[in-house]
Amino acid sequence: MKKPVDTPPRQVVLVPGFMLDETLWDEFGRHLPEDWEICHASLTGGQTIRDISRHIANHLPQRFVLIGFSLGGYIARQLAADYPEKVDALVIIASSLREDTEQQAKHKLQAIKALSPATFKGLSRGTVARSLHADRSQDAELISRIKRMGVRLGYDALVTQSGLRRSGVPTTAIRCPTLIVASAGDALRSLEEANELFEAIPNASLQVLDGSGHMIPLEQPEELAAAIIRWLNAQERH
Repeated sequence: MKKPVDTPPRQVVLVPGFMLDETLWDEFGRHLPEDWEICHASLTGGQTIRDISRHIANHLPQRFVLIGFSLGGYIARQLAADYPEKVDALVIIASSLREDTEQQAKHKLQAIKALSPATFKGLSRGTVARSLHADRSQDAELISRIKRMGVRLGYDALVTQSGLRRSGVPTTAIRCPTLIVASAGDALRSLEEANELFEAIPNASLQVLDGSGHMIPLEQPEELAAAIIRWLNAQERH
């Protein structure tokens, strides 16, 4: 009788969003299976989305599940399209196909011009509050935590990430199974945008969570982890 072959641990790569660092995933990671091997990517290594995705790909395991949040979802799409031999499955959380609107681009430019490396203290309280569910928009501890991530990344990261052009990131070239995760309470990325991703990416599924704003990994970490685990298990069964 043949001995059972040990299944290697699942490799998971986490890509954070705009002015967020790897601590975004702290609570989420605690709800993942203990044998999963987690690798944290950062939005560094280039001045374009493709450059950043290439930099990440060059520092990753051979094959992995790729999870990208918000701006990190754009990076993850590019990486999945350019390196299909590496990405077993793709999860895109609270992201979009859309380029920044003129107003959004103008707001980012104004923020950059009004600040300097010496004066930058993270994203403004109002900006952070808008990213949270209405029930958490006055959560001082959570707002402070998000602001601290921006402080750690610094002004130069703000300039680089604000300048990233989001147009032309692939969708139809993505060949791996893909899960789109959205929240009905997200004031920054609408369900319409989630549906646009779902319709544009082949082999995509859509999961809508309740009780969260834009910051799903911080606001609903357990529910997010459960949704991803269920979906990945379903992919294995099929």
